[in-house]
Amino acid sequence: MAASETLTDAASEGASLAEQRRALPDQPGVYIFRDAGGRVLYVGKAKSLRKRVASHFSKAQVPSSPGHAEMIASVVRVEFVVVASEAEALLAEQSFIKQHRPRFNIRLRDDKSYPFIAISLDEDFPRVYFTRERHRPGRAYFGPYSNAKRVRGTLEVLAKVFMFRSCTGPEPGRRSGNPCLDYYIKRCEAPCVGYVSKQDYRASIDGVIDFLCGRFKAIERDLEARMRQAAAAEEFEQATLERNRLRAVHALLERRRVANESVGTFDAVAVAVDGRDANAQVFQVRDGVLSDRQSFYLANETEREPAEVGEEFMLQYYDGHGSIPALLVVQRELAGRPALAAALASRRDGPVELRAAERGEKRRILELAERNARLALDQEQLRNERRRQGRVEALEGLQRALGLDVPPIRIECFDISNLGGTHTVASMVVFEGGAAKKSDYRRFRIRSLRGSSDDFAAMGEVLARRLAQWQRQLDISPHDLDYDASFAALPNVVVIDGGKGQLGAGLAALREFRDRGVAVAALAKRIEELYLPGRRAPLTFDHRTPELQLLQRVRDEAHRFAIAHHRSRRDRAMTSSLLDELPGIGPARKRALMAHFGSPEAIVSASREELQAVPGLPAKVARELYGNLHRAG
Repeated sequence: MAASETLTDAASEGASLAEQRRALPDQPGVYIFRDAGGRVLYVGKAKSLRKRVASHFSKAQVPSSPGHAEMIASVVRVEFVVVASEAEALLAEQSFIKQHRPRFNIRLRDDKSYPFIAISLDEDFPRVYFTRERHRPGRAYFGPYSNAKRVRGTLEVLAKVFMFRSCTGPEPGRRSGNPCLDYYIKRCEAPCVGYVSKQDYRASIDGVIDFLCGRFKAIERDLEARMRQAAAAEEFEQATLERNRLRAVHALLERRRVANESVGTFDAVAVAVDGRDANAQVFQVRDGVLSDRQSFYLANETEREPAEVGEEFMLQYYDGHGSIPALLVVQRELAGRPALAAALASRRDGPVELRAAERGEKRRILELAERNARLALDQEQLRNERRRQGRVEALEGLQRALGLDVPPIRIECFDISNLGGTHTVASMVVFEGGAAKKSDYRRFRIRSLRGSSDDFAAMGEVLARRLAQWQRQLDISPHDLDYDASFAALPNVVVIDGGKGQLGAGLAALREFRDRGVAVAALAKRIEELYLPGRRAPLTFDHRTPELQLLQRVRDEAHRFAIAHHRSRRDRAMTSSLLDELPGIGPARKRALMAHFGSPEAIVSASREELQAVPGLPAKVARELYGNLHRAG
């Protein structure tokens, strides 16, 4: 069942929620809750759609959690898809969750940033590399991993043992045509100059795949056989190299051995839940070796039970996973879920057993995973409490420094970015409760300046527009489409990135804000001085004070956000002037080029082979583009 399959409305247009619920079939399937704006709130699966959806609303009379009550109160429409079995419903549910990323489903925190190891199997001489994306066809992905440092360490070991190339691009080698340093330090077999055949190189890549899948015995046997073969042929340098590889693998595996080889291969998965927070631990045991340990923090907005959290986590973690083992050792609540086992088996293309280990080494490793999950939750809560206390101290310190009646809950900071007066832009970033509130960030294009770089005038314009937007929001209903919650909020403090001149430019524009008690200050970068209205000398802080550190974070975030906007405008302008006049390059291909290279400068400096490697760009168009760019200089 594809994520893009059409969903069925539970009732005709305009039907009440109760009518939509009554129209649900008594069959297995997937249901979706949407709010008034059409956003997906929650995706669920059920043996009986009608009974499962009804259970949500019966719980609403005595809500199991504040998050569940909030979700039910927001539902205005129910959609569904009927499937053949509960296992198919599980897979369909995960497909829709991946597509819509609903707020109230169990989800990996920051799941877009988890690292993977990718292998470019679509190339003649595949690369093995660190990545945070997993969507390119023809690539094998292993992960997600929870620790980027460990991933890079694993790649370091793999490079020593299997000697794959580190150069980028679809073809190995450099423009000089000579092997790079990796060849001379025994980190690469130099496929770029033909020192290794395609078949032998691919055998090394197969070894990498075996290692990442946990087939350690096969790797050891292969390395030992190659060592003996080289020694028998009196190729002693090659035999020494194979011996060193074998020793590196032995040393790595012995450090990680947690049980006897007879314990076999399995994953131990344990989940700990505390309110809206949850942690999942995955201990990957391969031939008695702990090949890796992963720790993932989960968002559990509706405070669901550990078994439900574990089920959704496993379906997300093993989504297209290249190494789902035949045995998963899980907590007792998860062991009795045949639909989950069937769903994972369909992804593995082989049987998967969910077992609650009662004794022996498997039980010991599962208990270790459970303790780590609980400890990770406790540590996360302790870190959160420390961060919360640090934010409170910073706000109280800033309240004292500025002489405010209450702590400054909402802080807005403004910065200007330009290059020689061109593409002048401004940023507004917002911190609430001492933490960034990115949904309230706003960007501005400066309208009053044409080719000049008057930062004072630009700051005055932006702050005047901020005040005008606030005044405009007073006359707009919060339910109106034109209503902007960020501009409608009244800040406690406005921070200007700059010194006395920028402060002076902002004071006139913000007179009405100041009349309402909004404090205005400017933070100068040189020695971190804080300029305030009516004070001749600026305030200075000890660099260790939390209030100054908070102001620095706010100012630096405004600077980053302004520079990002300026660069995007400049790049669009450069790309338009550079690529729009070239034949064969339309909007779609221009977007593909920018997405692949990141900037116009990188497009210009790209080789013919690098241009041909852009997804969606035909080889002929890439060659013509290369010729046109370099003919034009």
